[in-house]
Amino acid sequence: MDHRLMTFLTLCRTMHYGKAAEILNLSQPAVSKHIQSLENEYSVRLFIYGNRKLKKTEQGAMLEQYASLMRYHEEHMLSAMHAPNKRLLRIGATKSVGDYILLPEIKRFLSNPSNDLEFLVDNTANLLHKLEAGQLDFVVLEGPFNKQRYGNFRLRMESYVGICHAKHPFNGREVQVEELFSQCLMLREWGSGTRNILERGLTEAGYDLSAFKNKTVISSFKLMKELVADGLGISFLYETVIEDDPRFGRFSCPPMTGEHELNVVFLKNTQVEKAAKDFLFNNTNPAP
Repeated sequence: MDHRLMTFLTLCRTMHYGKAAEILNLSQPAVSKHIQSLENEYSVRLFIYGNRKLKKTEQGAMLEQYASLMRYHEEHMLSAMHAPNKRLLRIGATKSVGDYILLPEIKRFLSNPSNDLEFLVDNTANLLHKLEAGQLDFVVLEGPFNKQRYGNFRLRMESYVGICHAKHPFNGREVQVEELFSQCLMLREWGSGTRNILERGLTEAGYDLSAFKNKTVISSFKLMKELVADGLGISFLYETVIEDDPRFGRFSCPPMTGEHELNVVFLKNTQVEKAAKDFLFNNTNPAP
């Protein structure tokens, strides 16, 4: 792939010439020269400054999509050339999905000895960065994302609930948003789909996280569950994560709780959709 396009994609990711130069082990003037060369070749501006911040132009955003696609196809080709008799899928999933939902599909896929799998569990923001970088074929997300930017289809709907200790007064109730704020809220780290859903619901109700007197940020579902089960706080997550564990109570609190989409997300104009559906819907030999 043209080294100027690799520089361009790195700058799109960092939106900072100095950080891009550091990642690429280049000087900042060299990064600027690569961008200027592309702008001259295509006769467009790719970046502009507004309020002292670097911004992509409309043409820059268009080139980013085409360059990301080019990088994906090149990496896929190299993988196929070096392992022609193997089928490799590189899949990412948010933690609720990866740790609690996709195990049957992974087992079925790996039952075929010609299949290889790279499976990453991470938060939504990091997964989308890796998808854009061509490091993943598709990702399964529980939170919101830009549906205009990516190819996507819905995997299924999943119940998003409030959880508390089984003997907590919230158990079995519909709770008003204002009642939550006296509780210690256990929530995931920034960039997590589970957290994004919670914050979006709070915004819809006219609040944000600052309304809570006490908040604990935890990236581990296992640790979060143990703390809630011991009565040290409440949380919001997909019901699949706690299943039928008798230690937990459940409560509803519209507009935070309810049914939410799990979506499969991939770069547009690739053949990944077929591979993703084969992996997810009972085909033991998906072809990327």
